[in-house]
Order: sequence, then structure tokens, then C-alpha cells
Amino acid sequence: MMAAMNTETCDPAELAILREIFASHPEAVPPAGWETVRSFEAGHGIVLPEPYRTFVAEICDGLRAGPPYYGLLPLAHTPPDWGSDRPERLLAEPFPLTAAWLWEADDDESALAVEEFEARTGPVFDHGSLLLGTDGCGMYWHLIVTGPQRGHVWQIAGEGAMPFGPQSPDALMPGTPGFTGWATHWARGRAWFPDA
Repeated sequence: MMAAMNTETCDPAELAILREIFASHPEAVPPAGWETVRSFEAGHGIVLPEPYRTFVAEICDGLRAGPPYYGLLPLAHTPPDWGSDRPERLLAEPFPLTAAWLWEADDDESALAVEEFEARTGPVFDHGSLLLGTDGCGMYWHLIVTGPQRGHVWQIAGEGAMPFGPQSPDALMPGTPGFTGWATHWARGRAWFPDA
């Protein structure tokens, strides 16, 4: 289980780090503003976790080039390769995972029928998370907005789902958890996976 974060109050130090990272990018999309953020939250029955909430309202609402590789998505957008035939995203439903799940390596999953497999993995893709962007090849970055992982960033792909930032020696993507830790990791040019 990952450490709890303060997702209710915006830490001025985290906001300063985010301003510094994104101020140097001319391709940054202007902030969405508080009215847009509050309207989005009311429409989905959620409150975005801090510091992402203040970041989108006051600093930047997307970046045309990384993070992730194909850019940070504006609030409420999905990447072009997400698909128009996917189920509705339910942000108010809790994100179902608390630890990495690599279903491609799970023998139990390989025996499931396609429909049952999609029923088990669908909530991982569509419940309780906001899409931050894609690194291509079906690898999507999600900010968890509802549930025990609220405030954490996860990479979810066809092979499985894993959190960014666990502080354990066996973590697949070690680092500082949360949106600021994820953005800082990218800004420093570090590989997402230690062996990469």
C-alpha cells in the first residue's frame, strides 16, 4: 500500500515546483480557470486532488509535448487513440486497485473469456481516474481522482496497471508519488522504469 498524500490542500512548495517546470514550455496551454474546474467537478461528482486541481486552474491546462510523450491532456480530454466506442468514464466510481496488477502475466486471467476479462479490467481503465495522456502503444497515464489511490498517478496499458512512485525496493516505477513527483521525474529526464 502506498503512502497517503494530502490531496485536499495545495502545498505552496509543490505549486512552485510545478510553476517552474511548466513555465519554461511555450507549448503550454493556458490554465482552465477556477470556473471551468468547478464546473467539471460538479458535472462528474468529484473534487480533483491537489495539487493537480490548482495546477489546472492557475498554471497550465495541458502541454503539447510531454509529459507524457504525446503531451499532457487538457482537463476532460482523451487521447486520439482512446477510441470512441469505449464505455463512459465514471470518475465518481472508485478506482479499483491499490497495488500493481500485471494481468498479462496472471495465469488466472489468460483462462477467462474475453467478455469476463473486459468486465474485470474495464473499471481499471474507466473508473475513478482522469486521463493525463499517452506514451503511445496503448500506454495511458491516469491521475486517480476517487478511491484509496486518490492523487496517485498510474500507467495503465494492455499488459496491466502499475502505480508511479512506490517507495519500495521492488517497485516497478519508483519515485516520489503524486502529480508533482510524476511531473518532476519527467522534467529531470529520468526513465520511468529503472532498467530502461
